[in-house]
Amino acid sequence: MPSDPLRSLEVDGRKPVHVAIIMDGNGRWARARNLPRYRGHAAGMRAVRDVVEGAVEAGISILTLYAFSKENWNRPAREIAALMALLQRYLIQERENLRRQGVEVRVFGELDRLPAGARAAIERMEEATRGGGSMRLNLMISYSGRAELVRAARRLAERVRSGLLTPDQIDEAAVAGELYTAGLPDPDLLIRTSGEQRISNFMPWQLAYTELYLSPILWPDFRREHLFCAIHDFQKRERRFGRVTAV
Repeated sequence: MPSDPLRSLEVDGRKPVHVAIIMDGNGRWARARNLPRYRGHAAGMRAVRDVVEGAVEAGISILTLYAFSKENWNRPAREIAALMALLQRYLIQERENLRRQGVEVRVFGELDRLPAGARAAIERMEEATRGGGSMRLNLMISYSGRAELVRAARRLAERVRSGLLTPDQIDEAAVAGELYTAGLPDPDLLIRTSGEQRISNFMPWQLAYTELYLSPILWPDFRREHLFCAIHDFQKRERRFGRVTAV
């Protein structure tokens, strides 16, 4: 890790516009300390706060966090209840802090599955932070990448059925326009913590040309300095998008 990772970003200049993170390792962090899993999730919430503040500090425009997958509903009921309580607490406690920092928060996924208290906290968070100009924070909750694509296909099919669209007008731009991230650039950099090497059904369309950074650090131990190092690593890469440089 550079002695001053934030300074190294400023020297190198080029930064990703959109960073996405798969926050993984809460359970293993707790297990290594002989703690219940919910304690790992609680520690993970503290990491979220530090990384969000670090992203603002680094000048990132969009930060997308994979907070809770659709598949996570298959976990034990007690763990899900703890996760929903932590989510609600985070949204309530961080609302004013994020508003002051100019962070606009949007939450995407199958939100109708969330408890009423969590849904209300999401509405208040989005309302309080709307228009924030320093950074956009997307929280993916009850989210599935494949379900997002199915949702987009259905919405396009409805437009065709209503006569607003013809099948030959369906192209990549049309599909992208029906995704949760419509209007946003695709992630430039995806960070996954805990050493796992898969995207776990996270934004498969949007990640087509995203640079990957795999960190061995468990999410509760991940801090802004690790984010800066990931961005610094990104700055050293050549992004070709399928092209080759002239020889």
